Amino acid sequence: MKRIVIALGGNALGNTSEEQLERVRITAEAVVDIVKEGYEVIVCHGNGPQVGMINLAFEKGHEAGLVPEMHLPECTAMSQGYIGYHLQQAIDQALVKNSINDTVVITMLTQVIVDPQDPAFKNPTKPIGGYYNEEEANRLMAETGQKYVEDSGRGYRRVVPSPQPVSIYERISLNTLINANHVVIAGGGGGIPVVKEADGSYHGVAAVVDKDLAAEKIAELVDADAFVILTAVDRVSLHFGKPDQKDLDQITLKEAEQYVKEGHFAAGSMLPKVKAAMKFIENKEDGISVICSLEKVSEALSGNTGTRIIRK
Repeated sequence: MKRIVIALGGNALGNTSEEQLERVRITAEAVVDIVKEGYEVIVCHGNGPQVGMINLAFEKGHEAGLVPEMHLPECTAMSQGYIGYHLQQAIDQALVKNSINDTVVITMLTQVIVDPQDPAFKNPTKPIGGYYNEEEANRLMAETGQKYVEDSGRGYRRVVPSPQPVSIYERISLNTLINANHVVIAGGGGGIPVVKEADGSYHGVAAVVDKDLAAEKIAELVDADAFVILTAVDRVSLHFGKPDQKDLDQITLKEAEQYVKEGHFAAGSMLPKVKAAMKFIENKEDGISVICSLEKVSEALSGNTGTRIIRK
């Protein structure tokens, strides 16, 4: 049986619990279509808006003296739980609707192992939490030792490291569940970043792992046949949004590397997706690596839409 990892963006899930419940139904239908095509499916998802809301709620509640401080790893775990819960129910309902009764859906709380010596820990760049004026930001930096930077003219925000994923703590359990014909929801929000101590134990760190890179690492570890990154557009483009926009149907690794060097892909949107898709093909020569929209995922797997990256 073929195996596929699907990376779903957190922004695609809406900004409220109600919006998310509605939107995951669309995701669920697409996932079940893939199950019907004979794939074992692992769903990874972003959590940008969701973990931001959780973090902000605790941040403001703590400032008001109403609740204790809640650290970022715990906020990420909370977002994995409630997004996974919504996805799990929606996919299960879609399976029942399609009379697929031998497939179970499960959400796996996922810890992503990172290197404590990763250079990202010396240069935090990922903004999280609420906005503060310069005076408040300076006070918080003095009190907490955390770093705050000005963000897009809207105020100062805390920034945390974004290290590279090294492995997945639950990798053996993940493979066991997939082999047992489960649809697995894993790696939510890029996973909960953890580092290994000298005694062999692990503990969470205040960091954010890019969800596309975490999903690619999962695809490597489960030996997936296909890695699909879902986004808001049907294809990757050069000169996006300009009169000379050029949509890409299929590109080689060498071409992708050249486009990245030329700066065609925005750092906060398409660049990490292209890099993750490239990394999967670097590690799986005969694999399928596709970037496409949710609505066109089945067509993209057939080669009729989306952008496919190939070895050569």
